[in-house]
Amino acid sequence: MWKHDDTCFAVRIVTKPLFFALCVVFAFGGLSAQQAAWQPSPGHTQVPIWPGAVPDPQPVAGPEVAKTTGKEFLVAGRPAVGVSGVSRPTMTVYSPQGKNTGAAVVVFPGGGYLDLAIDLEGTEVCDWLTPKGITCVLLKYRVPGEPGYPKPAPYPKSGPYPESPMALEDAQRTVGLVRFHAAEWHIDPHKIGVLGFSSGGHLVAAMSTHFARRLYPPVDAADKESCRPDFAVAVYPGHLSLSAAEWDAKKGSKKFVIHSPATADKDLGLNPDIHVTRQTPPTFLLQAEDDHVDNVNDSLAYYIALKNAGVPVEMHLYAQGGHAFGLRHTMLPITGWPQLVESWLGTIGMISESGHQQS
Repeated sequence: MWKHDDTCFAVRIVTKPLFFALCVVFAFGGLSAQQAAWQPSPGHTQVPIWPGAVPDPQPVAGPEVAKTTGKEFLVAGRPAVGVSGVSRPTMTVYSPQGKNTGAAVVVFPGGGYLDLAIDLEGTEVCDWLTPKGITCVLLKYRVPGEPGYPKPAPYPKSGPYPESPMALEDAQRTVGLVRFHAAEWHIDPHKIGVLGFSSGGHLVAAMSTHFARRLYPPVDAADKESCRPDFAVAVYPGHLSLSAAEWDAKKGSKKFVIHSPATADKDLGLNPDIHVTRQTPPTFLLQAEDDHVDNVNDSLAYYIALKNAGVPVEMHLYAQGGHAFGLRHTMLPITGWPQLVESWLGTIGMISESGHQQS
């Protein structure tokens, strides 16, 4: 998929017993429309999440750039927009339309922790949620762009944690900010969830298991708020199996050692840096069995760990669907997943089970 002469796209190749955990990258060099930086649609304003300097600042090769694909990459017949070189993370709040359910979702676009699929896995989520009465908060978290952070940065990209902390720092900060502003934004502070795709799906799992303490020194009152999500949705997530974690640990100038029993199942064993407990929030998982970018074992490994810990979890696997389809409807049944999430949100009490709004 996503093939272009000027673009570096890595794919997850699954063989037995070897598993290469690579990710699709939105490195849209040489593609069609380009602008200096991404801007939300009229009527919406992106706000910096850090009042001053960001924690763990990294050198970035160039300015933030938003690029649109051409005919070489279309999803449901439409192009996609990728953002790279993000060094000043922002959030954009999309208010609910019609009756407000009080629920809110912080969205983490995917892009291999190098770029962000800002419309396909970002703004289009908000287009779906807000007519349902759900506040949507789009996080533009830090990503370097292809080929990653230049030396002497100790990290190859912005994640996954703990190989790189920046994306998780931005996510923790944003959930705390949403909870801090809950009354002002007419949000129920007990109905704040996270939703992410691909690497953003890993960020969902990281947020679901790393909320007890911030990775950065508190900067204001928002950091005194809990950053635990009340629910979590991970769509074709990556970096969650043990084999994926072992691949990640070998990247960058600073090497990490993955501690796991010698007898651990590398395919269905969980990434040991994802510490699932009973406090991990209820979770919804979705993936296709023919996903050759992030293997279905990522969802399976996380599902098994959640189930063993007694965490409410719902998983939907489909034979076909591939990767990076976002919310765009095609002939494949997997693309009807938003309705499944709406029903699930009703069953866990985040929205009315019988009365979620229709667009």
